[in-house]
Amino acid sequence: MLKNNVGHIFPLAGIASIAPSQRMHLILLGVESIAKSRAFYEALGWQKSPTGHDEFVKFDLGGYALCLISRSGLAADALMEVTAAASFNGVAFVYLAKTPEEVPAILAQAVEAGGSLVKPATRTPWGIAGYFKDPDGHLFEVDYEEVWVFDEQERLVVDKLHERTC
Repeated sequence: MLKNNVGHIFPLAGIASIAPSQRMHLILLGVESIAKSRAFYEALGWQKSPTGHDEFVKFDLGGYALCLISRSGLAADALMEVTAAASFNGVAFVYLAKTPEEVPAILAQAVEAGGSLVKPATRTPWGIAGYFKDPDGHLFEVDYEEVWVFDEQERLVVDKLHERTC
């Protein structure tokens, strides 16, 4: 397949379908200014991967990557039309804090880095949570709930929960 010219379209007719394995590898964020967005995430304390470049910046998230690409480039690659950003598109990224005190501290760092506070750290029925937007309006929740279980590498153990005490 790789011997075909760039732009060659492979028809689905006659292809046996297969389901992808249950995992994600890359999160592509279409942004207006890759440099501005890179600076925002670096100001959060994240280190960009040396394997990216100016038009495709990567941040290692522990086995998967957050990748910054121009919004117009992402739209063109997906054969989509660039439209005005929606104020709420129904997608949020969640950072699970290690302690309740981390929630307002991380929200403060996001604001200092150039993000905007959407919802301050607030006591919820499950713990403490708040939201910020990055410079392009991508929504992030910072959440602490005592029920989440992590392994030794701080990866979420999806199929286990701690007992709730609050």
